[in-house]
Formats: sequence, structure tokens, C-alpha cells
Amino acid sequence: MTTSTIVAAVNYVKKLFLLGFLVGFVGMSYAGDHHLVILNYHDIVGAEGAKPPFNSMDVSIDHLEEHLVWLKKNGYKIVSVQAVLDVAAGKGALPNKAVLLTFDDGYQSFYTQVFPLLKKYHYPATVALVGAWMDGNVTFDEPGKPLLTWKQVREMVQSGLVEIASHSYDLHKGIIANPQDNTQAAAVTRLYDKATASYETDEDYRERIHAALLKSAEFIFQHAGVRPRVMVWPYGEYNEIALEASREAGMPMTMGLMDGFNTVADMGILRRLIMVDNPDVRQFAEIVTGLRADRSLRVAHLDMDYLYDKDPKQTEHNLDIAIQRIKDMHINTVFLQAYADPDGDGNADALYFPNRHLPVKQDLFNRVAWQLKTVARVKVYAWMPIMAYQGNMPESWYVQEWRDGKAQKSSHIYTRLSPFHSEARQFVAEIYEDLAKYCNFDGILFHDDGILSDYEDVSPLALAYGHEAWGLPDQFEQLHATSEMRLAWAQHKTELINQVTDELTNRVRNYRPSIKTARNFYALPLLKPYSEEWYAQSFSSFLAHYDYVAIEAMPFMEEAENPAQWLAALVAAAAKQPQGLKKTVFEQQSVNWKTKEKIPMPVFIEQLELLKKLGVHHIGYYPDNVFQDQPRLADLQQHFSLPALP
Repeated sequence: MTTSTIVAAVNYVKKLFLLGFLVGFVGMSYAGDHHLVILNYHDIVGAEGAKPPFNSMDVSIDHLEEHLVWLKKNGYKIVSVQAVLDVAAGKGALPNKAVLLTFDDGYQSFYTQVFPLLKKYHYPATVALVGAWMDGNVTFDEPGKPLLTWKQVREMVQSGLVEIASHSYDLHKGIIANPQDNTQAAAVTRLYDKATASYETDEDYRERIHAALLKSAEFIFQHAGVRPRVMVWPYGEYNEIALEASREAGMPMTMGLMDGFNTVADMGILRRLIMVDNPDVRQFAEIVTGLRADRSLRVAHLDMDYLYDKDPKQTEHNLDIAIQRIKDMHINTVFLQAYADPDGDGNADALYFPNRHLPVKQDLFNRVAWQLKTVARVKVYAWMPIMAYQGNMPESWYVQEWRDGKAQKSSHIYTRLSPFHSEARQFVAEIYEDLAKYCNFDGILFHDDGILSDYEDVSPLALAYGHEAWGLPDQFEQLHATSEMRLAWAQHKTELINQVTDELTNRVRNYRPSIKTARNFYALPLLKPYSEEWYAQSFSSFLAHYDYVAIEAMPFMEEAENPAQWLAALVAAAAKQPQGLKKTVFEQQSVNWKTKEKIPMPVFIEQLELLKKLGVHHIGYYPDNVFQDQPRLADLQQHFSLPALP
């Protein structure tokens, strides 16, 4: 891959933040009183340099000044890093509508264009410098953009208006992230060595990141005479190891690129609104007041098993076709299978990423996810089982059901590890950890295997846990004796599985802090809440635990006599819950699995349009068959695509 290709890909990842394709915060529609909004700019160019076609990261000087004037007219107060640090130390409070200005990469335009405006309005701002670039090693920046000189930096420091932040020493670049040569952000990527076909070890990765941040802080001190107190993460990418390294290097305040406002409690990692595509004052006002929240999702489920082929060339060909199809849909989200399930029973037989415990069918997930993110311009959720893993684990790790008067291994199609078994939970947690270490993605979709029937789990360990932790009987006959007892048992199991997924999410967030979560949900527990006892699933509890609930809005699977009426009832039931429609993805079926036939496109479109008419915000479908054009692309473009954003 050429340097120009790498630059284009990474610049596009930055741009995704504007389009709302990377993580925002559900339900956040405005910045409240005493919240801090941080604005992020890059190169500021003359008005003549910002006419199309232009670099999407550039903002024109006239638009920048219009932004500053709008902020002043609308009561916003520009604050300094020092003011934020003072408030964090308990000295006073942030003013209403506080705003911090930040400029990344250290372009000379910060001195020639921005600094005069700062002096004119007496506004403070922060500029983040890349040590290697300042040192003359500009290997990843757009060619031809001049950088600040150290003389200019020292002059601005002495003015008292400019805070110098670190943008790393040499982490503002891509490094090889997988066997297919994709390059990804150096700060969070495990370097892949093609010669040895191996990844950077935990120890080597930690040492590299700590050394890079210490070197950056010392380099700035040597040349600017001040030690940076702020770390601005290249491409907004960071993890817990990087945050630890930043604190060790004397930079307790760090900044990413997530949309949203901040409180003083967010000092460790602050959210910023990135300005791209040279927004005019109207667009700027919409961004600042709306925080780019509440955008609808359009989701396609993509089976990795469809794309994989024993012949690597055929796999790449399949991948190219699939990514072009997703790009042509003009959607914003893909739920991408990360596990191998060739027999379609819903259990993970192998995985598509390096891991400690299961066979690797092919190290492919990171490749596909990255291509989808940078070429098809979508968010990618790793679609993973919660408990359904095949392997050589002990029998005692698995869910047991009461059958024929005794406890025995469950006969359910999902061969699930028991959420009551600590070693089984650790086994799955380590799989999720490895997913996050080696792959770049935006969210997790928890599979629909997270269920326990009213006959499960009755292993001695599960019964003892229920008795000791929940005060329930430790005999199946008593647990199953009345509907009240069965529901109480189910509600505890529901919450336990939710806690398991919370644990898995936390393991992932150590490496991918900004991921969102979604979980598949069966329709029956929403339409008939008492059926929770048959599933251990509750719509209200899912809304509380996950960013999105992915409900299977599939009337043919449920053998509904009147599909339209059934869908209307499903939407109405979801709407009764606070945030019910706002946090629910209604997933259509594109195949009738009972008849093994495609859903006719007129029927698919009719149901899609009905969901939209009923006020549904987020819609998806499963499965997408790239090779049979099902659902038909032309129809998806007309009825499923999202409108182009400004």
C-alpha cells in the first residue's frame, strides 16, 4: 500500500467522525450548563484554498472567524486548559457554555492564520505537535503542508494564549496490522511481522507506547521550554495502556475524537467535535448545539462464512464485491460475523481472528472490518456469541437442563457455556480480549445465544449460586413449581447474562474504549413479557445495559398470520418503554428459513416502509447475500439508504 493510499484512508477515518459513523453518545442532544465543549480543527487555509475539491480536514479562515463570532454572540465562553485544570483541582467551576479550542498537527497556519485571531479576540487555544514531524520526519502527513517552527512555538507560548500539547512523537502514522498489509493507527495496533507471521507481544507493545510518549514530552520540553500537560491522540485512537503511558509522561489530560460534551470528571479522556468539510456558520451551529447525536442506523448483517474461501485470492475477490455492495447501499453500519459457523447452528466452531483458545479459520476479521470502515464508510460491529462456543472444554462448563427427571447437558441447538461457571466466563472473556487486541472495530453485537429456558441452568453450580446469591430454592422442582417462582428465577438469570456481557464489554473497552454495544433480542419477550421465563430476556433490562437492542422483527420466522399487524404490535410495544424506539434496531429477515426461500422484494419493501411509517429510527436486515443480490441492491438504494449528510 502506498503512502498516499494510507494517508487517504486515515484521513477518511478522521472524517467518519463528522458523519457520525464513529462513536457518539445516544440521547445527547445538546450541551447543558457547565459542560465543556471542545472543538477540533486541523489546517486553516485562506478562503481561496477551501473551495471544492479540497482537503476534507481543512477549514477556511473566514469560516473559522465566523465560528468564533457565532460562539461569542450565543453566549459561549472560550476557556483555557489551565482553567479546566483549575476546576478539576476544585478551584471554581466552568462557566456556562464553556468551549476549548484545539488545533491538531502543528501546521504553520496556526501561527499565520489562527494566532492573529486569538490575539484579536483574546481567546486561548491548544495546538498539538507531532514530534517526528517537527524533527523533520514527515512521512505520513499530507505532502506540502508547512509546519510551525520552534521559534513560532516559543513566541506563542510566551503570549500566554497558547497551550502546547503532545500529538505523540512518532505515533501519528499507520503500522502493519494484519497479514493482508492493512495499516492502522500506531498507538493502538499490534504490529504484525510478516517475516515471522506473528504479532507484537503485550510486553513489546507496552514498552513501545510508553517510550513514545515519554520521548514526546521530553522533546517538546527541550524545544519549547514547557512540558506538555495534554496528550492529543492521533486519529482519536487510544486504550488503557496508552492512557497509563500518558499519565506516566506527565500528561494526565488527554483528548480523543468522540462527539459529545465533557464534564470535569472526563479529564482523563475528553471528547472533541472535529470540524471537517469546511462547515459554514449554519452547519457549525448545528454541530455545536446538536453534537451530531441521534442519527438513524441502517444495518446490514454480513456473514464472514459467505466471504471466506480456502483460496485466498477468491476470498479477496469476494471481499471486494461485498465491500462495493455495502458502499453502494449508502448505509452506515454493518454487523460483521467474527466467528466461523459453517454448519449454521449458531455455535462458534472457530474464529476469524488470533486468539488463545479456539482454532483460527483465517486471520480475516480485522482485514474485512478495516476495508468496510475505510472503503464502504460504515461502522463495524463484531458479531460474537455470548456463550455458544464449541471446543474441548470440560462438560461441567456447559449449561445443563432438567430432562427425564435429572440434570444433563442441554439439548438446545446452542451449545452454551454456563454463565454460572467462573472458568467458562474467563475463557470467553479472554476471547473477547483477543478480539479487541488484534482488530479495529466500532461495536459489539451480542448474538442471540444468550438465553436460558425455564429448564436451564440446573447444574449443581448454578443451583448453588441461585440459592446463595439470590435466595432461591436449590431444587429444580421448587424452582419450577409456580409461574411466580419461574419468573423470579428467569429475572435473575436475565440479569446474570447481562452482567456477563457487561464484563465482556469492559474487557473489550480496555483496548477499544469507544465501542458501542448491541444485543440480539427475540420478539416474544417484548410482545408477551411473561415469556421472559422461557428465554431469560427482558426488553427493559436490555435497554438499560446496551446502546442498542437488535430485535428480530421477523414475522415469517414467528409464523405471524398477519405480518403487518404483528410488526405494528411489535413497534407499539417497544414504543411504550422510555428510549424504546430510540435504542432499538428492528431487524427484518431477507430469507424465510422455514420455506428456505428469499423474501420477495415487494414484501420486504412493504415491511420496510411500514416500519418507517410507524416511527422506527433504526432498521437492519439479515442476511445479506452478496452473490445472489438479496435483498436487491437497487431496491435497497431506493428504500433503505440514508440521505447524504451535509
